[in-house]
Amino acid sequence: MKLIITTLLLIFNLTLFAQSNQFSGDYTRSLSDEGKHIIEYKLTLNQDGTFVFHSYTKIQGGIPPEVNKYAKGKWTAKDNLITFSSNKKEDFDEKYTLDFNKSIARFVTKNPRDKSDKIVKTRLTFLESGISWLQRLDIFKI
Repeated sequence: MKLIITTLLLIFNLTLFAQSNQFSGDYTRSLSDEGKHIIEYKLTLNQDGTFVFHSYTKIQGGIPPEVNKYAKGKWTAKDNLITFSSNKKEDFDEKYTLDFNKSIARFVTKNPRDKSDKIVKTRLTFLESGISWLQRLDIFKI
């Protein structure tokens, strides 16, 4: 009986680990206007459930002309929704100032049953966030 329970727990843990591999990786988005303005976003979802986010903005004539913003914390996945959280004591310092609490993103990919030639880039679409410019943002998996 113990062997059966142990085997079932092992299989259950392996399926959870396999699902997190689907989401983990690097995501990026770059927006630019003929060398005048550059906005870049990079998000890394690690397999251990942590994330790091970097936003780089260079606006011609902006004050300041270049801005770097960072965030880090933990992420969890349920179905195709990824929920981000940051611990105020551990994840915030002089460098990491963005608060990803209350941020939720949808993982979008081509359905495996879809046999058409339609190309669907794997991406995260932020549905909710306390950061206004992050809402409705698509960032694509590399």
